[in-house]
Amino acid sequence: MSRAILLAGDSTVASCPAWEAPMSGWGAQLGAYAGEPVRNFAKGGATTASHRAEGLWAALLREVAPGDVVVIQFGHNDQKDPAIPYQDNLRAFVEEARGAGASAVLCTPVQRRRFDGDRLVPTHGDHPDRVRALAAAEGVPLIDLTAATTELYERFGPDGSKALFTHFPPGEHPLYPDGVADDTHFSFRGADEVAAIVAERLKEIIR
Repeated sequence: MSRAILLAGDSTVASCPAWEAPMSGWGAQLGAYAGEPVRNFAKGGATTASHRAEGLWAALLREVAPGDVVVIQFGHNDQKDPAIPYQDNLRAFVEEARGAGASAVLCTPVQRRRFDGDRLVPTHGDHPDRVRALAAAEGVPLIDLTAATTELYERFGPDGSKALFTHFPPGEHPLYPDGVADDTHFSFRGADEVAAIVAERLKEIIR
């Protein structure tokens, strides 16, 4: 039986509805690069708390089979609510995924596109470090998407990196007639770039 990759996360991971195209989370593109079935339980606006409260985490666990891989990336929305026990919630996800016979993989949150000159400005506070610390303490494989996407956006530069996000001037795209400048949510191209990074790291982690 083939192994599956199950995803828990927020909008930067989630599949987007057709009326938002070409907006896309990287999880929607992962299957093309990973070469294994991907089941995406990420949701726009999700935190580590709401993912459990809304039943998404329970739904993911119902689908897990021994040998599967559960990839977890939160932070964009958790950072907006300091009352959320972010690290404790991630630890519980890891423990429960492992309890279901799966391997857990933690991801630091992807960066937002915010430049100061040619350098990216971090916007997630200490949340990436909290994920790194948890991964080290619990022996969980880590995909450092904060670092990887920083390198990616800076390689494209302040102007070129707009192509990685949902950025259109007025009148250019029929679904965004008034234009859009979204520096959080990827375009298909950006989602592809990040999915390729995740897939490459997963192949190193779960050979």
